[in-house]
Amino acid sequence: MRILPKSLIAAVAGLLLVLPTAAAAGPRNDERALTVITYNIHHGAGVDGVLDLERIATVIEKSGASVVGLQEVDNHWSERSNWVDQAAWLARRLKMHYRYAPNLDLPPVNAGEPRRQYGTAVLSRFPIKDFHNTLLPKAPAGEQRGLAVATLKVRGQELRFANTHLTHNNNAERLEQAQKVVEVLDGSKQPTLLVGDLNAAATTPEIKTLTAVWRDTWPQVGSGPGNTIEASNPTARIDYLLHSAALRPTSASVPVTLASDHLPVVASYTLR
Repeated sequence: MRILPKSLIAAVAGLLLVLPTAAAAGPRNDERALTVITYNIHHGAGVDGVLDLERIATVIEKSGASVVGLQEVDNHWSERSNWVDQAAWLARRLKMHYRYAPNLDLPPVNAGEPRRQYGTAVLSRFPIKDFHNTLLPKAPAGEQRGLAVATLKVRGQELRFANTHLTHNNNAERLEQAQKVVEVLDGSKQPTLLVGDLNAAATTPEIKTLTAVWRDTWPQVGSGPGNTIEASNPTARIDYLLHSAALRPTSASVPVTLASDHLPVVASYTLR
């Protein structure tokens, strides 16, 4: 057997100390994986006109999302949703924390009954430390919209999760709303996700107002146009996930489902 010189053995040992290991090539210890879904649920009514919250819950469940932004959510609103508190129902079904943001808040039909509300909701498998809803600018004949902002504790790291639904029929009003969103959220160093039904194409001034501050996830990691409306034949991308630099997107998809008139958007991130 040939004996290697001691000088050669020492050189090889030194090289092994500086070579990267398989573990070093994997995710950093300070990074956290996160899957998110945004979904306009059309008060639980599908393309077939059938009210079925279980279908909505199944879509969310199959997505694997641990943080959920929902739009068009009823709370004791009317017969169309059987007077159900939909955010609470979905949170119980999915075993998640939740907060509800009523943008329309009307008196009950009969005295003593719950108020009739319509708005957005945030569901999370992580604790919700803080939550508030800011009403957005509204034209005289417009429908009140809002920006719901939750602070989540994601395995020791705080994440700001904002959910909104901008107006659908007034470009000038929508631009004002986008500007208000920037006013409320911009300037913070917190990792931020802004999701929702923004009701506009990526090339419009209102969306460019937002993407000047936060990055549009879909063009980075999505495949195809990412269209979300109408669910049975989607021809436009109006549902978005926008992220700050502290979040690195790794995948994005638009699951096919007829549980609502919109398709949901799902994305995964690494939270640094």
